[in-house]
Amino acid sequence: MHIIKSSLILCALAVAAGHAWSAAPTANSKPKNRLAAKAAPAVKAQEPEPEDNSPLNEEQMAASTQVHAGDADCEFKNKVTVTPHPDKPGRFRLQFGKMIFNMAPEPTTTGAVRLEDKKAGVVWLQIPTKSMLMNTKVGQRMIDFCMNSTQISEAQSAALASAQADGAPKAPPVPASAEPIVGASITPELPIKQ
Repeated sequence: MHIIKSSLILCALAVAAGHAWSAAPTANSKPKNRLAAKAAPAVKAQEPEPEDNSPLNEEQMAASTQVHAGDADCEFKNKVTVTPHPDKPGRFRLQFGKMIFNMAPEPTTTGAVRLEDKKAGVVWLQIPTKSMLMNTKVGQRMIDFCMNSTQISEAQSAALASAQADGAPKAPPVPASAEPIVGASITPELPIKQ
């Protein structure tokens, strides 16, 4: 009986000590209830990785002229914003959510536009009809099906061309002889019998 009582007392002390220890705030502790977490101040966008200051070569500068700057709407109602770097011609800043990346253009042999932040391990791939953001460190897409206004127009044109190639009816061209001539008779003249 004495052993059971001592075990219970030790358990009670351990539990009490555990509660007291877990209640003490730590530098990395997070609020445990949802209301406290929501009351936290808004978090600003994450500062980008330190920038690569190496000069761009001629191929990179040429590739930078092909980049679609501005907002792109993506899958799952996400948005990516690509803006020219304010101080470094040919370079771009890309923002996705609270993440900001310093991107440099990289030439490709496929015709795709490639922006890369080598320090962060992030690549922005732009083709005529969409763009995507890749994490090269883990080999996964971060976001896909991003389209700005230029890419939306390209996608619509490609869909129309594809539909016409698949046998969708095309409007026949109007021959010049079918155009009405001003002052011409609508009914054909019939020979008059005498």
